[in-house]
Amino acid sequence: MYAILDIETTGGQYNEEGITEIAIYKYNGHEVVDQFISLVNPEKPIQPFVVKLTGINNAMLRSAPKFHEVAKRIIEITEGCIIVAHNTVFDYRILKTEFKRLGYDFKKQTLCTVELSKKLIPEQPSYSLGKLVRSLGIPVTDRHRASGDALATVKLFKLLLSKDSTKEIVRSFIRTEVKSGLSPKLLDLVETMPSKTGIYYIHNEKGDIIYIGKSKNIKKRINQHFTGTSAKSKKMQRDVYAVTFEETGSELVALLKESEEIKINKPIYNRAQRKTLFPWALYVEKNEKGYLAFNIDKSDGRKKEITSFTTTQDAKNALFRMTEQFNLCQKINGLYDTKKSCFQYDIEQCYGACIDKESPEDYNIRVKECIAKNSFENQNMVVIDIGRTKSERTAVLIENGVYKGYAFYDLNYQITNIEVLKKIIISMQNNKDVKTIIQSYIRKKKALKIIRF
Repeated sequence: MYAILDIETTGGQYNEEGITEIAIYKYNGHEVVDQFISLVNPEKPIQPFVVKLTGINNAMLRSAPKFHEVAKRIIEITEGCIIVAHNTVFDYRILKTEFKRLGYDFKKQTLCTVELSKKLIPEQPSYSLGKLVRSLGIPVTDRHRASGDALATVKLFKLLLSKDSTKEIVRSFIRTEVKSGLSPKLLDLVETMPSKTGIYYIHNEKGDIIYIGKSKNIKKRINQHFTGTSAKSKKMQRDVYAVTFEETGSELVALLKESEEIKINKPIYNRAQRKTLFPWALYVEKNEKGYLAFNIDKSDGRKKEITSFTTTQDAKNALFRMTEQFNLCQKINGLYDTKKSCFQYDIEQCYGACIDKESPEDYNIRVKECIAKNSFENQNMVVIDIGRTKSERTAVLIENGVYKGYAFYDLNYQITNIEVLKKIIISMQNNKDVKTIIQSYIRKKKALKIIRF
């Protein structure tokens, strides 16, 4: 759990400031589960420049509760939580000082979204909360009020968690949560999982990730791991101490994250998936008559492939669909062994290239159209898919044929403005596997829509 907070103060000399407003959102890594927002009577005057900045004046605070009256609620809502704030050094110091005046030692682990942003969203012109969230297209209301700033920090932290591909934030949290020697009950772990699409991470006692998986139903898949009888399942059941997850909404994003994060984190029980998932590829070359012919072969990095596949059967099925969709010739593509016309010609879906009835020039035009549709080389597009909530969408960005990453967005201008989109994108590696995952998803028409630019 994280207690994401913001504090407004009276201003004044160091360690003599008083709290005028506090907002705390208890966040479980996926949603806000509790909140506390209150004005606070600091029992001292507010500096004029602070009144101008926040709009909070002395008259507003006369009937507000004093800090000792809200202290118990603050302790309750932050119990078992890591404190998160934008410039935590300031907010945490103010809280500790107020509790110290009451004779209470307030100690918590902390995370700072300024420091995390500098690491995970580098090269921003400013890391002040207002300018940073505006540049990321994150809506913010009631700026310089505790509730508005804390809520903006929640949204920023949610983005930072998504961008943290090595899971350092989550790992550090688990290391503080796990009590040595206390093994969790597997059924209890399953019960905390959602029946939604996303990625899940199985951690050992040290917080290290030992397995990464994706599923359209996370709870069901985790249950299969923990009730499985295979040697691998039994080892995971023995080593597991925590399971974390990240909802993606989109199955495409789940597939992309799984591929990327297995390669980055190298979990011990994902050994088979560290290598390429697509050892078979589709190539094209001119035959002796000048027709462009597709052929399926083992993937070879020295050759230019159109797309790749997990098995030869997947490749054949895809090639059959492409041949039919673009009225190509089964014989030329090696799918129909005959000395006469191909089957497609007999049902009037091939224009006769197999018997030299159609010229190579006319035939090759459709082959090139097929290649363009199934390979996004030099293309610029955004693949739009469902999000984690009804109001949210996901965007997968391909720029000049290179996969850049994905983003979650609520507002249309976040994707219509390419510069804003680039800032909220969770950057990912461009490799053969991710290209094939995207191509396959588009080919199967699973995405909501594609925007080309």
